[in-house]
Amino acid sequence: MESNASSGNCTDPQMSFQSTLYATTYTLIFIPGLLANSAALWVLCRFISKKSKAIIFMINLAVADLAHVLSLPLRMYYYINHSWPFGSFLCQVCFYLKYLNMYASICFLTCISIQRYLFLLHPFKAKDWKRRYDAAISAAVWLFVGAACLPLLVVRSPALSNSTNACFSDLGVKQLSPGASIALVTVAELFGFVIPFGTIACCTWKMWQSLRECPTQLQSTGEKQKALRMVLMCAAVFFICFTPYHINFPFFMMVIENMIQDCAVHRSTLRFHPISLCLGSLNCCLDPVLYYFMTSEFQDQLLQHGAL
Repeated sequence: MESNASSGNCTDPQMSFQSTLYATTYTLIFIPGLLANSAALWVLCRFISKKSKAIIFMINLAVADLAHVLSLPLRMYYYINHSWPFGSFLCQVCFYLKYLNMYASICFLTCISIQRYLFLLHPFKAKDWKRRYDAAISAAVWLFVGAACLPLLVVRSPALSNSTNACFSDLGVKQLSPGASIALVTVAELFGFVIPFGTIACCTWKMWQSLRECPTQLQSTGEKQKALRMVLMCAAVFFICFTPYHINFPFFMMVIENMIQDCAVHRSTLRFHPISLCLGSLNCCLDPVLYYFMTSEFQDQLLQHGAL
């Protein structure tokens, strides 16, 4: 969550840098993210064969990224002007989209990794796999993530703020019971970090082990190398964008609930929190790299139609 922590027995650090950090990061992400994800969605929907591996998951990943990117101008406005004139509803929508994008992206990156692993190392399962299964899984992901992110609108709300013009990092924080805080952190860390991280790491390891075995066909080896590169890219995006936030998140929740007495840890956690959130938004620019460099058909279609 974005920061507005109470200090307890510790003095909060000076956080004047965070507005500049947010505004700069979102400004740098907006144009590349908008162009790259719009182009990716256009190519993926119109020109890529629906039989291509993980195509449905890639489309959903691009939709998640584009939804967040389209909210960035309002975030940039707020952090530059330090005022929110657009009403509480739009504030909560933009706040919600940030976390919807984060956890939907994590889920779809995990789905891409699992599917590439299963289809390459267990090809007989791939023959009977239908595209509608991917569509059903994608719908389930949106429903699960959408519902899981709804409590954030209760924990962080304009109604809890002292100012009607506050939004994002300046939203008030609802004090939770220890049990509710533990449940929130456990669900977010387990389903949003530990399980996806372990799954992607396992897929990467198994595919790397498969490549070390003596290949029976050069074509099979080439396919495995392409699949391994895609899974490695998923792992890299996950590690760069989402690992810092989820390492810091339990400490951040303990800080806002005044459970951490060490003031050095308290201040370090609050300082690192906006940095981790900015890293979490970088996936909007990194995910299109996954489509372009890891999918040869995407490269061909983008170059062909981009030259028109």
